[in-house]
Amino acid sequence: MNRFVIADPERCIGCRTCEVACAVSHQASDAQGTVQANAPFHPRLKLVVTERITTPILCRQCEDKPCAMACPNQAIVTENGCVTVRQERCIGCKSCVVACPYGAMNVVVTETAPESDSLFAKAHKKAHALKCDLCGHRADGPACVSVCPTQALRLVTPDDLEQERRRKQLASALALQPV
Repeated sequence: MNRFVIADPERCIGCRTCEVACAVSHQASDAQGTVQANAPFHPRLKLVVTERITTPILCRQCEDKPCAMACPNQAIVTENGCVTVRQERCIGCKSCVVACPYGAMNVVVTETAPESDSLFAKAHKKAHALKCDLCGHRADGPACVSVCPTQALRLVTPDDLEQERRRKQLASALALQPV
């Protein structure tokens, strides 16, 4: 069973710190760890704000992976217990966006550098899918969870789910006990 990040909308204050942390976590940095000022800002989660609710939407790391099933190039795979996008296979077709039941997939377009130093070489645009990858590159886990000032985000593990299931079973059994 896959781990995933879940949000508590009652705790979320809409500060967007999670979006910033996500985008910065995935930006390229130089040898000193400094993020480039002109780096693209592409968070892999999306804060939804309405009159009644404020909450980040993230990939739920589905076991049956509707996004992967829709991908014609098998670009979405499970690696190290995380559903992730293999960018070298992604063609930006948006099939995963349509298939995701949570709206957690996003396709962004970035401009790539020219392939040669020739004066006539042109940069071209590349579309590619982005989704939460649980910050697999970070030893501390998902950046959004680490920075949330209200602890509205938490990483849920299979053990957490099992404990929650047992807690609910016990509560249900106790509710049936005659007084």
